[in-house]
Amino acid sequence: MSKEYKIGVIGLGMGINMLPVNASPIPMKVTAICDINMDKLKAVQAEHPEIEFITSDYKELCAREDLDIIGVFSPDALHFDHCKAALLNSKHVICTKPLVTKLEDAKELCRLTDEKGVKFLVGQTMRYEPQFSAVKRMYDDGELGDPIFAEAHYVHDMRPVFEATPWRVEMPQDLMFGGTCHPVDVLRWFFGDVEEVHCLGNNADIYESPKGTHITIPNNFLLNVRFKNGVISRVLGAYGLIEPPMPMMGVKIFGTKGSASGEFSDFLGGKVEAVYDKYEIKSPFTALYPPEKQGAFGHGTTVLRYLEHFADCLENDKTPVPDVKEGAKSVAVCCAAYESIMSGKVEKVFNEF
Repeated sequence: MSKEYKIGVIGLGMGINMLPVNASPIPMKVTAICDINMDKLKAVQAEHPEIEFITSDYKELCAREDLDIIGVFSPDALHFDHCKAALLNSKHVICTKPLVTKLEDAKELCRLTDEKGVKFLVGQTMRYEPQFSAVKRMYDDGELGDPIFAEAHYVHDMRPVFEATPWRVEMPQDLMFGGTCHPVDVLRWFFGDVEEVHCLGNNADIYESPKGTHITIPNNFLLNVRFKNGVISRVLGAYGLIEPPMPMMGVKIFGTKGSASGEFSDFLGGKVEAVYDKYEIKSPFTALYPPEKQGAFGHGTTVLRYLEHFADCLENDKTPVPDVKEGAKSVAVCCAAYESIMSGKVEKVFNEF
């Protein structure tokens, strides 16, 4: 690679996961950071002297001429403003999931990305977890045959997460977008555009913040999804649960030649299982994956994987996976799911980004 790309990071919660790139062979370096907490900025800069600039003003960060990439790791509802500022300054963008929480905002970011001719990666970490990549290879290689049915889940007892990141309660975070986008995006990775969705949702009030704030919007979701290619699937996104006895994230693909599943949990690792119809003995093939503990919530190694991919896209003019339009389509599924909760009907999904 001929260039080292300089990154400015907005948000030092999950944005901490970007810092390991500075000690990696990936030709990227975080040299500027932005957060509303100046004490935290100073502490991180003291630990990482390669960080040359700190600020609490995201517009100031985005306007810096020495930065090539802006990484947006702020609370979900702020993604649109931060990504837009980066694009208006003609920066490449990495935005953690979800891209945004409104369909019109997704349309605008797609338009600006095209207009500015820059690269935009949506940091859907589950696409870069090795368990799910392994299942995707089985599917892409035809080992499972034609798809019949699929399901995916992403569940949390959110109480410790709320304590660690209180903005999720105070803002609050909309967990349809902040959580259910994970299984939605992974299934879209396999099967492409979603045609229609039916959704049920409820709210489980299981947490009160130190300020006395409660979650008052839906936090448990059941989706039935039909893809344009005819595959049907079900999605569980549940965040108002007490100690759910299941892995945090799971994907199951059922095909005409066999079935496969992948599982993942923060700090616990996961596994892949597959059963093929061609073998007389139907015992599952099983592969165990050790935990990856680097970074906040165990996502540091995963972020390094997508940063390596993004560097390749910049150097060789490739489209990032998932790019802004793929991220927008996952947002559109979540928007249609909310419409279905309100209407009680099956709703069509917008895909014309």
